[in-house]
Amino acid sequence: MRIVVLDAFTTDQGDADAWRGLAAHGEQIVHPRTASADLVARCAGAEAVLTNKAPLDAATIAALPALRYVGVLGTGYNVVDVDTCRARGIAVCNVPGYSTGSVAQHVFALVLHLVSDVAGHAARARAGRWARSPDFCFFTRPLVELAGLTLVVIGSGAIGSAVARIGAGFGLRVIAAAVPGSATPGRTPLAEALPQADLVSLHCPLVPRTRHLVDDTFLAAIKPGAILINTGRGALVDEAALTRALASGQLGGAGLDVLSDEPPALDHPLLRADAPWADRLVVTPHIAWGTVAARARLVAAATANLAAWRAGQRLNRVD
Repeated sequence: MRIVVLDAFTTDQGDADAWRGLAAHGEQIVHPRTASADLVARCAGAEAVLTNKAPLDAATIAALPALRYVGVLGTGYNVVDVDTCRARGIAVCNVPGYSTGSVAQHVFALVLHLVSDVAGHAARARAGRWARSPDFCFFTRPLVELAGLTLVVIGSGAIGSAVARIGAGFGLRVIAAAVPGSATPGRTPLAEALPQADLVSLHCPLVPRTRHLVDDTFLAAIKPGAILINTGRGALVDEAALTRALASGQLGGAGLDVLSDEPPALDHPLLRADAPWADRLVVTPHIAWGTVAARARLVAAATANLAAWRAGQRLNRVD
């Protein structure tokens, strides 16, 4: 069986040995990255294709008569035309839950960056500010204690639930808010939850009803000075509205691991180091999912999915 990995680098970070387990299932060809123009040629003759972000649309799938299996190297599978695969009898598998702990950990890395400014204090200490201080301590900004504040979690799946659990450990009061369009019981309506929010963390899926969920109306509803964290999908946030809320001071800070376009343009307004609100915004380059442990779990689970399919079993099938 011919197995092609289309965009391996984000998962293996250049470590070819990461894919050794695939060799037990056939001839493997691993590409660090694949341009759209090269998709069909690289997948030609392959029975199994693994992809992270390289798109497999209806036209591409139609050009691959040998294709029988698609493995998505991640949880979201919107890069694959699942309906076309289903009609062709092509199996499609994803990998849920591999990065839960890693993403939840990163949420609080962003939170702590914004409330404690560890990096800012350390940089100023190295620059001699502490040595020149007339006092035994100095502060770059007022520091915020998390205990007793209110965290609103939007999306209470595996990651949102882990964030809520960690938040409770910090002494935060946690509110599980209702995702628009969801009928999950026991969730607090957004209109009731947002005015109580000192912190908001986004963990809902990106679907039409949640696109630009965080808009001017949303940001006006939270407490003045609240902090927004987004480790979900960039398009959950209207970035122009976010910029306005930071500029006006309505939003106390924001921690983002995702943007609407990735990689972003060099002149993206949220990456301006000279913006007057730059010290209240931290943007990391979509790394929350990618700890060494999480990436190893991802490869292991993707390999197990393929093995299960070959054995006639359904494991993490989404088709």
